[in-house]
Amino acid sequence: MAKKLSRRQLLGIGAAGLAGSVALLGKESEAKTHGGSAQYQPGGAGQSGRGGRPYWEKSYSGGPIDVKPLPPALAGKGYKPVVVPNGDALPFKVVDGVKVFHLIAEEVDHFFDSGLRATCWGFNGRVNSTIIEAVEGERIRIYVTNRLPVLTSVHWHGFYLPNGMDGVGGLTQPYIKAGETVKYEWTLRQYGSFMFHAHHDEMTQMGMGLIGMFVVHPRNPSPDYRVDRDFSLMISEWSIDAGTSRPNTLKMNDFNILTINGKVFPSTAPLVCKTGDRVRIRLGNLGAMDHHPMHLHGYHFRITATDGEDIPLSAQWPETTALVAVGQSRNIEFIADAPGDWAFHCHMTHHVMNQMGHEFPNMVGITPGDLEEKIRPLLPAYMTMGHTGMDMGRMAEVMPYPKNTISMKGAPGPFGDYISMGGLFTVVKVRDQLKSYDEDPGWYRHPPETVALKASDEELRRDGINVKSDGGATSNHGR
Repeated sequence: MAKKLSRRQLLGIGAAGLAGSVALLGKESEAKTHGGSAQYQPGGAGQSGRGGRPYWEKSYSGGPIDVKPLPPALAGKGYKPVVVPNGDALPFKVVDGVKVFHLIAEEVDHFFDSGLRATCWGFNGRVNSTIIEAVEGERIRIYVTNRLPVLTSVHWHGFYLPNGMDGVGGLTQPYIKAGETVKYEWTLRQYGSFMFHAHHDEMTQMGMGLIGMFVVHPRNPSPDYRVDRDFSLMISEWSIDAGTSRPNTLKMNDFNILTINGKVFPSTAPLVCKTGDRVRIRLGNLGAMDHHPMHLHGYHFRITATDGEDIPLSAQWPETTALVAVGQSRNIEFIADAPGDWAFHCHMTHHVMNQMGHEFPNMVGITPGDLEEKIRPLLPAYMTMGHTGMDMGRMAEVMPYPKNTISMKGAPGPFGDYISMGGLFTVVKVRDQLKSYDEDPGWYRHPPETVALKASDEELRRDGINVKSDGGATSNHGR
């Protein structure tokens, strides 16, 4: 019969085993760091991605730099590409075992929505929606061509790399002059949701649109890492005065255009899922000043990763709102088990509106009386605005806007009413049946008796609800 061990003895064995593991990992990490060009090991020295590494380790920068890269992986074979609503991944080619990209900084005539276009700066013809995808362990080479009339450089935000590849103009490299092409090259020693952006005159260049997401897939993903839908969303903010066509990058607050992948609602593409899909949404924020609490209706999700690395399962936490601060990325994951059209938006109320919702006097509660009749002989198009709120969608029906301007909020919805949202707003569309992930399935058809509709007189009488003429309501229950 085996001898029974006390709890104290078990803890002692566990502590001894942990100490031995830490010592072994420390020696192994040191050997790899000083032992020359070893084969790259996914996860880096002393790391295992989802836990198991010692609290203190030789380095938090991914281990040795002079490692032998692993073979490049192709989309659909070595990794499942992410979905970029309103955007796309940068193409690449493989040259002598190196994955080669060409990033072009250039002026872009950009459409935020059908009613607003602006002259912005972007990468490869896109604004905020060009992403780079690669796989852990690959050697990558990124040529950056500057087609702008100003100096620039590109910083690879959150990456382990040689200092001279970090992309800070004037500090770690010479600037990329107008017309020049510069080469960045390093071996990817981590995976996760990262970003890239201009790192010269950031207020201007990032404010004009020189930002993007950079997704690195794990070399050997664990089963719990795999998802059915993997979305990449870049959050940003702009100030574009009504009737103008260039962003004002001098503004420090009161941004009036808030975007997801460079678009405002209703031009933000929906996130289409099948019922039962495991879903990951990668959120990146490279806006100027504002943090964004991104809220999903109908679900709770888990925060599964930061721009640092994956969060171990035991340390993940449930939320319905993920706060994504400036310069951060967050991964959220959930199972799409509730069919419907579920709103997904920033919960800063001024971030779900567009132009024409800013710089108005507070008119709520004002009784205009005959003001309009007195002013219209002088200004025929005059309309008192804001005294019943800022439903600019309805105002648009009777009031023309300045040229190249979009309303504060609003888009026609499935019930004939305006969806009174704009800016940082999109829809997660979950369906039992789908023809294709690439097609918008239209508005959700609700099963009978599952929509909030006007109550009938019979229902009010049945439940003892007395609706007063002044709009208040009382209940006879509980008296």
